[in-house]
Amino acid sequence: MTRPPAFNGLRHLALKVPNLEACEKFYREIIGMEILNRASDNLVYLTLGNDNLSLGRQLTDEPTGHTYYDHFGFVVDTKEQLQQWFEFMVEQGVNVLDKPHDHRDGARSFHCTDPAGNVIQPIYHPAISGQKFS
Repeated sequence: MTRPPAFNGLRHLALKVPNLEACEKFYREIIGMEILNRASDNLVYLTLGNDNLSLGRQLTDEPTGHTYYDHFGFVVDTKEQLQQWFEFMVEQGVNVLDKPHDHRDGARSFHCTDPAGNVIQPIYHPAISGQKFS
């Protein structure tokens, strides 16, 4: 069997978080996401218009799935926008882990955490920044 047509990017991420309300507030008020659908008191879907972030309440103290996850990123269109995001997040009291820095491939990024401790990488990457999806 041959491989089907290529995927259209990674645009859905599902996280289980112990503090759903704080995480929802972070992604809405800091990142700027909007509610796509509130499935229940324990599950909300957020979007920036071309993606889907599922936040589910972790109902037990047991970790879910495997713990190989390192971080995920939000792409910006320019290095100037990346700097603006860095300054905004510092001003908002977000837990910023490092300063914007260049990568060998021409990308530039920094890291921060959401209220559940998930590591987020705002990133400018010349290969994908500026792409628009309908």
